[in-house]
Amino acid sequence: MTSIKEQAAISRLLSFLQDWDNAGKVARSHILDNFIKTNQGKTSPELEQEFSQGASLFLVRLTTWLRLIYMTGSCLDKLLQSIGIFLSAVSSNRYLIEFLEVGGVLTLLEILGLEEIKEEDKKESIKLLQVIANYGRKYKELICESYGVRSIAEFLAKSKSEETQEEVQVLLDSLVHGNPKYQNQVYKGLIALLPCASPKAQQLSLQTLRTAQSIIGTTHPSIVECVLKVLRTMHLEVQYEAIELIKDLVNYDVCQELLKGLVELLIPSVSETRKLQPKILNDSLVPQLTAHLPVFLQQAAAAKAIRVLARSNTSIAEEMLHLRVVHSLLAAMGNSDHCNSQRQASLTLEYFVQMFPVVEEHVRRSMGEELYQLFLYYTKVACPAATRPFILKLMTRISWITSHTSRRRIWRERSNGASEAIQKGPGGVSGSLGEGSWGHTHGDPTGPRWEAEGWAYL
Repeated sequence: MTSIKEQAAISRLLSFLQDWDNAGKVARSHILDNFIKTNQGKTSPELEQEFSQGASLFLVRLTTWLRLIYMTGSCLDKLLQSIGIFLSAVSSNRYLIEFLEVGGVLTLLEILGLEEIKEEDKKESIKLLQVIANYGRKYKELICESYGVRSIAEFLAKSKSEETQEEVQVLLDSLVHGNPKYQNQVYKGLIALLPCASPKAQQLSLQTLRTAQSIIGTTHPSIVECVLKVLRTMHLEVQYEAIELIKDLVNYDVCQELLKGLVELLIPSVSETRKLQPKILNDSLVPQLTAHLPVFLQQAAAAKAIRVLARSNTSIAEEMLHLRVVHSLLAAMGNSDHCNSQRQASLTLEYFVQMFPVVEEHVRRSMGEELYQLFLYYTKVACPAATRPFILKLMTRISWITSHTSRRRIWRERSNGASEAIQKGPGGVSGSLGEGSWGHTHGDPTGPRWEAEGWAYL
């Protein structure tokens, strides 16, 4: 037989539930406001005491209403916050099971893909998924089995709120930890996010990828190409995260492929630069303007990444010498269409010159003493305005050099290994640059003299 106090508590619960059942949208919104205000942060025993051991009766009403109205978005944020009070309460495993049994995870994931739902409501959905994931491995697996990684990743790419995107990153980071069955799925989802149009999503994906990479220990074949394409960004925070990930990737089996890709980015193809050039610049009546093409941003970032890698590991620097990085850096220095490419390539070349005497010798001889001293001066001064005359002279000479190295490359490509055809070609380019020259005046620019004098480094 129940006491009078218990009967009064049960009567209050039944009255509360009856008020909820009979209320409309506005009245229910007020009920949710009061519930959130008075029960935020309570434990499961405290919630049971508040509802006279009948808290589950209110939770089932909340989950039922959620399934009915989530596509319309009416009071969705308050409803999700109220459910979150139950799920995040201490010792609330029973509430979690009740929510999952009615398809709670699928509902939350579906909310993320609905265009008519407000961003704030989707953020509350992400927070609930975080709570569920924090319960342990089997709940993380449940989210992934429900195609959660794809839904979450797509939402991160489309979200317009940086605060919401950061919440998504927390969820993805949780899913990659303690989830061996599906951690590769999360890893691939993060790689798929790299080409997206949102700079914030790219930044957060790169940060989480570094964590995922250390956990998984192996690399995906497409990661090198995706990371190198990210270097085309004009957002420095994204570029920074990409270079940090590259620093980690050189410790894996993709190191050689990554270094080769970075060196190749220093010399963009002519077809690519023409494709990206605005058509208005081709009009002879319009003054020729410089466009910050993505390929030039990528070129400058690649030069910077090479410098960072070379400074961190001497063996990597030596490997890049065999990939003709010095030659490619000289070509990048001759890019008069993008000053940052010139600057980054100059700083990187300066490091190789200071680090390897053989490079210093060949660069000095190829540039000539006057041009070489200008090069050293340009890379050390701090005031761009004061050095503009030197820069113009330096880059004019470097452009002259790289134009002829490009001609040598064309000859080499056309030869297809037929040295006789090369020797019968246009005869090379004569002339010298100061005290040094490119090591040839006539004939094949890839001939014995070139190799004998160590020009392969260039």
